[in-house]
Amino acid sequence: MKNPRKPSSTESSLFLSIDPEPIAETLTSMGGVPLLVRAYRSLGLPAMVREHVEVKQRERGLDEAEMVESIVVLNAMGGECFDDFLRLREDAGLKEMLGHGIPSPDAARRFLYQFHEQDKIEEAKQGRAQGQIAYIPEENAALAGLGRVNHELVKELGRRCPDQRIATVDQDATIIESSNCAALRTYEGERGYQPMLAVWAEMNVVLADEFRDGNVPAMMDPLAVAKRSFAALPETVTTYYFRGDSACHECNLVDWLGDENRADGPHGPIGFAISARMSVALHEAIEKLDESAWELYGKPHPEQIRECAEVAFVPGEKSEKKDTQPLRYLAIRIRDRQETLFADGSKVKHFAVVTNIDKWKPSRLIEWHREKAGTIEGVHDVLKNELAAGIMPTKYFGTNAAWLRLAVLTYNLLTALKRLALPAEYLTARPKRLRFLIFNTPGRLVHHARAILLRLAATAERLAELLQAFNLLPLRA
Repeated sequence: MKNPRKPSSTESSLFLSIDPEPIAETLTSMGGVPLLVRAYRSLGLPAMVREHVEVKQRERGLDEAEMVESIVVLNAMGGECFDDFLRLREDAGLKEMLGHGIPSPDAARRFLYQFHEQDKIEEAKQGRAQGQIAYIPEENAALAGLGRVNHELVKELGRRCPDQRIATVDQDATIIESSNCAALRTYEGERGYQPMLAVWAEMNVVLADEFRDGNVPAMMDPLAVAKRSFAALPETVTTYYFRGDSACHECNLVDWLGDENRADGPHGPIGFAISARMSVALHEAIEKLDESAWELYGKPHPEQIRECAEVAFVPGEKSEKKDTQPLRYLAIRIRDRQETLFADGSKVKHFAVVTNIDKWKPSRLIEWHREKAGTIEGVHDVLKNELAAGIMPTKYFGTNAAWLRLAVLTYNLLTALKRLALPAEYLTARPKRLRFLIFNTPGRLVHHARAILLRLAATAERLAELLQAFNLLPLRA
């Protein structure tokens, strides 16, 4: 006969009741946020914002730097809309820790409205070529200024990490779905936007972002984003690379990357690898390859055979210029080990990569090119699913562009915090991990001798980490 089981504590009522009176002390559930704000101020962001972003017309209320700081905190804490500022305002201790108020949803909305300028939209529409539907509006002064703030943040981070002398720029667009009535349909059919971003792979920071309507094709003027990306790199970088998908296989961008005396960019070589658009001529050249030309690449796949080969090919389409120094084309062949058909009915899939790097073996270059999926696609995922970029707040193009750019700024600030101040094990931590371990630490604010002391509910080891991080982020004089 079995012994009777001990009742579980989960089967009984809670041994507490909730006091209807609010607590008299100043408490916070966000005791780790001061570390984020310390990074914001240590890197000089307040001065950058006040220099480049001037939108306020009245002296009262939060200034531009305080407003940007508040939106960064909203992103870092997981907020995703204007109304989420109400949750931040409920935390009595947060205002005291920041030293300024938290904007109301209406105040934040009015601030971001000033990044939209309808005249820029109309100018872009009028400037379209005959028969062209898509357009990319010029940014107004406030939005462009916010972009310069991000560039200066990246440069400051680079100066504090001078040993990182290699920069690989990964560029790609992503789709942000939106039910806004002004959002246009993407190539996948849903309404939304299709911004293009470029990431410094080695440092995991966003170098440039360009907000775009959903109907703007990814291959429309990728050179503009690439130029801004390389311009954002710090002077400590001496070696440059570029990786992109087939949207970057565009003659102006390819020519610019291959020109060592390029305008609006660093002089010297930029080694690049770009997914080639599969033209009829390229496909025919690949099919003519001898079987002995193919070799396996990458780790063995349980279901597929993956091979690569060098292919002699000179583009002849009008959309591509013949290069003075022919580029190198590498073919990729994927087959099913069971010889089953792919969804389109074919037994073999072909892809290609175009590059100006001639010293690497095909297998090494293809594997290196494919690494971009782990960088920029990961950044897209974090921006849309862990920061606030996945939900566009308004129908106004410029406001949504600023909303995305502020999420980018938050992403880069979190990267800077991890690289400059936190222990090495935090380097791969995503925002939700930082919230769990640091930002959502409960605390009590104690007022003594006209100073505020924050007492955190954390272990001695955790407190030691936070204090060390604070010391590694000195405030500017």
